[in-house]
Amino acid sequence: MAAIRKAGFRLSKIERQEALVGVVFILPFLILYVIFNFLPILQGFWISLHNWDVIGTNVRFVGLRNYEILFSKDKLFWSSLEHTLFFALLAGPGLIVTGLALALMLNQRVRGIGIFRTIFYMPNILSVTVVGLVFARVFAPGERGFVNAVLSSIGLEPIAWFLDEANAMPTIAITKVWWSVGFNMLIFLAGLQEISQSLYDAAKVDGGGRWSLFRHITLPGLRRPMLFVIVLQLIASVQVFPLIDVLTGGGPAGSTRPLVMYLFERSFDYWQLGYGSAIAFVMFVFLFSISIIQLWFFSRGEGN
Repeated sequence: MAAIRKAGFRLSKIERQEALVGVVFILPFLILYVIFNFLPILQGFWISLHNWDVIGTNVRFVGLRNYEILFSKDKLFWSSLEHTLFFALLAGPGLIVTGLALALMLNQRVRGIGIFRTIFYMPNILSVTVVGLVFARVFAPGERGFVNAVLSSIGLEPIAWFLDEANAMPTIAITKVWWSVGFNMLIFLAGLQEISQSLYDAAKVDGGGRWSLFRHITLPGLRRPMLFVIVLQLIASVQVFPLIDVLTGGGPAGSTRPLVMYLFERSFDYWQLGYGSAIAFVMFVFLFSISIIQLWFFSRGEGN
């Protein structure tokens, strides 16, 4: 309000009343957001400054000692972080590119196209347990698995999908793409339908080809949906845990243990809640920083 007055603007009585009504309507959300989101973050950071067991009967303030151990001595933390980033690099681009490709393919005015949109989206509504159990069978070792049975039928050797350290994480990423790509497809499809057809018609008159239309009209028109999907998939990939827990349990030999699984183990298997909170806070700072960088990158030239 003061900034508005300094800029030479004065609000009328009606405008002040409307602003007050807006504040009243948003205030319950802000209160709940602070209680259930902001305060737990502060409490988690406070716990991370202690040796704190799960029950809370053994609490001792240690300052930044947990963070010192985390960054300088904990090899499992770094290996778990490496596995998490590897999964994000495998699954993230696949989810984005495949989702965009499906959206482009299904963005057609054809009778019955809604059925195919529903089919591609349906895996997204399945629970992680169902998806995990199904793909554990699909990629089962030997000829018991569907994929290996197909490979054997054409004369190829079966592959140890989840039992081999080199294959386990890529196989989990494939499962993740199949399971979640429908959501990205839906977001991109909604963005495509917001792009005016007149832009394409005008570009075609000027001799624009398919690649030119995609590069100069489709991609700029999908700027905001693309930002939303990228940020969301990064957060989801770094927080991956239940799918890996069902498929491999972090194996073989810890090669698929993500950061959240390591956090869970230290917090609830070893009762080191303070140390687990330190891991969680590091994840929070990392995700927050990457999200801000992405928002800044995509917002450049927004007004051009």
